[in-house]
Amino acid sequence: MSGALQAVMQNQRSFGPPPGQQAYTTAGTYTWVVPTGVTSISIVAIGGGGGAHGETSDGKNVYGGDGGGGGALCYYNNRSVTPGQSVTIVVGAGGVSGSGSGATDGGNSTAVYGGVTIVSGGGGKKGGPYSTRGQGGTASGASGYVGYSGGLGGASGISNPGGGGAGAGGYAAVGANGGSANNAGIAGTGGSGGGGGGGEPGTSLAGGGGGGGVGILGQGSNGSAGANKGGGGGGGSGGSSGTAQSTANGGSGGAYGGGAGGGAQYQGNGHAGGNGGVGAVRIIWPGNNRSFPSTNTGNL
Repeated sequence: MSGALQAVMQNQRSFGPPPGQQAYTTAGTYTWVVPTGVTSISIVAIGGGGGAHGETSDGKNVYGGDGGGGGALCYYNNRSVTPGQSVTIVVGAGGVSGSGSGATDGGNSTAVYGGVTIVSGGGGKKGGPYSTRGQGGTASGASGYVGYSGGLGGASGISNPGGGGAGAGGYAAVGANGGSANNAGIAGTGGSGGGGGGGEPGTSLAGGGGGGGVGILGQGSNGSAGANKGGGGGGGSGGSSGTAQSTANGGSGGAYGGGAGGGAQYQGNGHAGGNGGVGAVRIIWPGNNRSFPSTNTGNL
């Protein structure tokens, strides 16, 4: 064997496989097979954002819908794996909109290896009728995981407004809360999504804004707060912003994991809440030198 060939083989043994990644950003179930030479991975999962209700009546008053909760973010670094074995991935769907009681929760995003759930980013809960703000999803996983819950959806008001959707959980902090009727949302911290603003009473802007989602390339800037009158919350860490409102329908949450804004009652018509943002899962390798929240996590 030549000296040059020996040097190449030695370098391959010393440095291992080249860095790689695999992202899943559409709701569904997937199987990822560990590539040849890969013996450790780092992984992040973000749950789907909760959907939101529209107009609801308790028999005495008419209310807008409460905002949906944000999806949780969960990551695990330097997990040992064996080439050729499989990781089962589930990407949670965003909760759907609804008028009255038709909204749904966001789905959980998970990664399972060897029968063990490595990470689970819980989906945000639906924003209900009056006094049922959507709770943020919660994170869980194998021992050693790191996770942050999604934010709390904003409260609706009597007569017209919808509550703002919550921001998705960040890499170092929980997601921001959505704004209640006629109030701005809360800005994100720790790279989380910002909360959507609540709707404005007495106008067609009565729908709540959608909450901001969170990106999958590692911790970045914080999501901005959605302005009152239904402003959409900003996306954290490169995620998408929630939809700002120009009508009485609720705004949709941003990708990934933003909660939906609540719909409103306006001029005698019940308007639907928004849809929650879809979840996501991303795997990067090798896990011994690529790790969340920000060590070589970029799009290599």
